[in-house]
Amino acid sequence: MGNRKLKKSVIYGLYAFGFVFLLGIIYAIESYIFTYRYNEEDIDYVNKTIFEEEVPVVNTEEVLIRPYANSEIRVLKSFYDYKADASNQQQSLIYYENTYLPNSGVSYGGVDTFDVLAVYDGTVTSIKQDNLLGTIVTVTHNNNMISIYQSLSEISVQENQMINQGDIIGKSGVCDIEKDLNNHLHFELVLNGVVVNPELYYNKKIKEL
Repeated sequence: MGNRKLKKSVIYGLYAFGFVFLLGIIYAIESYIFTYRYNEEDIDYVNKTIFEEEVPVVNTEEVLIRPYANSEIRVLKSFYDYKADASNQQQSLIYYENTYLPNSGVSYGGVDTFDVLAVYDGTVTSIKQDNLLGTIVTVTHNNNMISIYQSLSEISVQENQMINQGDIIGKSGVCDIEKDLNNHLHFELVLNGVVVNPELYYNKKIKEL
């Protein structure tokens, strides 16, 4: 029996089929790898976006701010603390008409006339003129807190006006009881009916006061 030989056309067809089959396998492998990588990148992107959007939410806690924005302003006379040492207490006394009085707030100054800001949202409950303390603005807040701004030269608010944190209440000035301080703001903070040292409460969360 003689050997049978495949026709050239059949051989070429088998080669072509094998080549197409091989290309199909390569394409399938590449498609799988691309899909896997795409899914991984997509997951990383979503997680990163969620994380970045959550950060600002944490940083929006309301805190008590200082009654001024000028970074050059400093404490001229500190709050009188009965528990402080003798040297600090002496620096916190107000001398007026041969009498020493404990300072019930903090006096700020050291620069020319500056804007006085509301430390938190509230309602202006009182504006009055005092012979010794100068112009006084009292703001009542919702969390049993009262802020008092004394020795003002100008007023930018009215009684019963609702104001927001950072609003300008007026401008610093002078008063008779603290003439030696020149232009300044005397600021007092009252929490739950008790006068406290404002310096201990700035930047604290409002809900924790």
